[in-house]
Amino acid sequence: MSMTVLTVDDSPTMRRMLRMALEKASFNVVQADDGVQGLEVLADSAPDVVITDINMPNLDGFGFIEAVRADGRYTGMPILVLSTESSMDKKKRARDAGATGWIVKPFDPEKLVDAVRRVSA
Repeated sequence: MSMTVLTVDDSPTMRRMLRMALEKASFNVVQADDGVQGLEVLADSAPDVVITDINMPNLDGFGFIEAVRADGRYTGMPILVLSTESSMDKKKRARDAGATGWIVKPFDPEKLVDAVRRVSA
């Protein structure tokens, strides 16, 4: 059975790159373009892993992660942050919100797939 990955990113180019890398590794991919839509898609698709950007309109990645973690159904679901940001305080804030890991853009498709497999094992 293949895993489902939800990607939340406001960049159409980044969503396309994520879809290509993940589908090539045989994952099902569902996508949202901001945190608000991410919460709606999450409820409909019950993904195994979430990959989210931080800087997005409407609801940023920190708010999205906090909202996901506030829902008891998703306490154990891995959430990877994919961002151009790499400062320690941003990483700490993401961890405090409930993120499982951090990947810096631009991402290496193989490393991304490895990270998804690692956190979902």
